[in-house]
Amino acid sequence: MPSSNNHGSPMPFASFRRPILTIGSDQVHSEMNRDSSAQNLDTFKRQVFTRFHDISVVDANELLSISWICKLLDAFSSCQDHFQVVLSNNRGHLLKPPADRLATEFFDRAIKALDIFNASRDGIEKIRIWQKHLEIVLCALDTQQRILGEAHFRRARKALMDLALVMIDEKDTGSVFSHRNRSFGRKGKDSHHHRSSGHTRSLSWSVPHNWSASKQLQLIANNLIPPRGNEIEATDGLATLFFTMSFILMFVLWVLVLAIPCQDRGVQINFTIPRNFPWSTPFILLHSRIMDESKKRDRRSSNGLLKEIHQIEKNVHQITTLVDSAQFPLSEEVKEEVRANGCELLLVCEACKNGLDPLQRQMRDVFRKIIKCHTEGLEALGKATEP
Repeated sequence: MPSSNNHGSPMPFASFRRPILTIGSDQVHSEMNRDSSAQNLDTFKRQVFTRFHDISVVDANELLSISWICKLLDAFSSCQDHFQVVLSNNRGHLLKPPADRLATEFFDRAIKALDIFNASRDGIEKIRIWQKHLEIVLCALDTQQRILGEAHFRRARKALMDLALVMIDEKDTGSVFSHRNRSFGRKGKDSHHHRSSGHTRSLSWSVPHNWSASKQLQLIANNLIPPRGNEIEATDGLATLFFTMSFILMFVLWVLVLAIPCQDRGVQINFTIPRNFPWSTPFILLHSRIMDESKKRDRRSSNGLLKEIHQIEKNVHQITTLVDSAQFPLSEEVKEEVRANGCELLLVCEACKNGLDPLQRQMRDVFRKIIKCHTEGLEALGKATEP
């Protein structure tokens, strides 16, 4: 019987085993990566729900206050950090369609958001100017004075008239702050060098007179639709990640535009809150509560839905009525009304004094995080064009 060795040299077992082990290792590694990516996405979704649920169920007295806006920005910042970690761990997917297109669309929305942060910053500066006039009113109508006479009321009336002028909505004439051309992202005399470099240049370096917060917000909201199943599968879930973060960004900006004085702000932005995502419920509740609050106020005369702005407008109206109708010598009843309104106005002024600085710092931090994410994201996408 002929030997089997005559049919050819047998393949060494070690050589036969190596490719099998390599293939198996690659499959396991790929599956582990997919599992890790899915875990990160699930953790991100849970974080979105938890952070925004906490701020959606606050007491009515806290909703839309300065402290609440700070919590809103903190929730956004936390989600932004986690979002960036997930992106960093999935850079390879960003180079493949359709993830590359979805990433580009997200970063385009992010850079448009910087304009709204700058406009909100200007709105905070506007409230600071109101404070200066309110301090004059409080000083003039200080009920601790032995005598509260006509001269004090004339001084208060002058301050109230000046305040009324700066509180007028300037959407038709352009904000006085738009002339300053400042930005969270610019510092010092050499800032013009930074404008011409990098990927972060945009209209946010200057808010022109005809700029509209509502139109800018609508540009961000346009084409913001949930991803289809094939997009989710093709991107290993990154399509859902980009949509979720885009929606959060748009929603937070919508709240800022409603709450803080901005050029041509409005509540009627065309967007839909998705109901088939695990994180949807807090946003549906928040939208409902904020819309209910907006219906309670005359948006044509109000400078914003911020709780402190509402209190300022209410107290200023009451004090103006008292000052205009006062007859001397003042009755004890009028003195008591002046004292009560003065105390309420003092409280809201203190709330603004203590809250606006932390709010502005938090807005600056979020602004810079968006720039950082935008820059790193475009650098990752740029690798797709490298030879």
